[in-house]
Amino acid sequence: MALSLFRSNEITPPADIEKASLRSDKFRLEREVDWQRLEQIVTALEKGRPGRISDDDLLELPVLYRKTASSLAVARETSLDAATLDYLEALVRRAWFQIYGPRTGLFGWLRSFFAGGWSQSVRDIWLDICIAFAVMVAGTVVGWLLVARDPDWYYSLMPAELAGGRVPGAPREVLLESLGHDGGGEGLTLFAASLFSHNTGVTIMYFALGFAFGVPTLLLLLYFMATIGAILWVFFDAGLGWEFVGWLSIHGTTELGAILLGSAAGLHIGRTMAFPGNRSILAAMQDSGVRAAQVMMGCTIMMIIAGLIEGYGRQLITDTTARFAIGGFMLAVWLAYFILVRRLRERDA
Repeated sequence: MALSLFRSNEITPPADIEKASLRSDKFRLEREVDWQRLEQIVTALEKGRPGRISDDDLLELPVLYRKTASSLAVARETSLDAATLDYLEALVRRAWFQIYGPRTGLFGWLRSFFAGGWSQSVRDIWLDICIAFAVMVAGTVVGWLLVARDPDWYYSLMPAELAGGRVPGAPREVLLESLGHDGGGEGLTLFAASLFSHNTGVTIMYFALGFAFGVPTLLLLLYFMATIGAILWVFFDAGLGWEFVGWLSIHGTTELGAILLGSAAGLHIGRTMAFPGNRSILAAMQDSGVRAAQVMMGCTIMMIIAGLIEGYGRQLITDTTARFAIGGFMLAVWLAYFILVRRLRERDA
């Protein structure tokens, strides 16, 4: 009668509760020594005190981890008490991180990134960089020739909100004024932040569109550089070519470099998808994706620097020679990093 009452109300009988509790206690007692030993080793590793761990414990660490993971699997299957499950899940997670997790912290990763990781990834996609660079040159030439032949092409290539007063036939004084100081340093921080946000978004878009076999990336890059070629013609036609190139170079050597690398990274993924070689597409994508992501992280850093230079330096430095000097210096820095860091690492090896 009592048993039927328990079943009708879906309440576990006290005998079953006691039996489950005994089973959980027995399970824990049989394995608890290994769990505690694993926890002591993991705790010492987490505190950065490997010297306190004996050689026997270090050798047993993978075995203890597998035993504990097996205990967790059994505990889940047999529905042991929640406290045991929570304890085992936390312990297995901590042990996994110590055995299989990353071996370097944030500062170690940054040191590895700047000491050759980024430059190596850039060198690995040299073919894609050459293709993207050729497209950039071609786009600039196309934009120049189109506007030189028919100035109306300028209005088709250049968005109205970006053109401002810099249009074909504009007075030389207006064009020169557009390259000068904007009247003060107020609001430059916000301006630099907005430039960084916009330019980084553009670079990420070029990179992301590389998944479509790189075709949209190349087309957008061609169009973007056509606008550069168009505006170059406007200033050269007005006799202000030197001034405009200086105005552009102060930040352009960094910004255009980042756009070049971001586009090449996207193209690298698209090219790998189209021509995976002897590997499966998934394996090829995984390899190229890691490499391209590292290049893009570097591009983000370049865009931060370009945004600061464009937001502050270009607005506050009006001398053309000084602008060229800064732009040339930044170009030398990037080239030196991508070329010389490799030699230093090889020499250390």
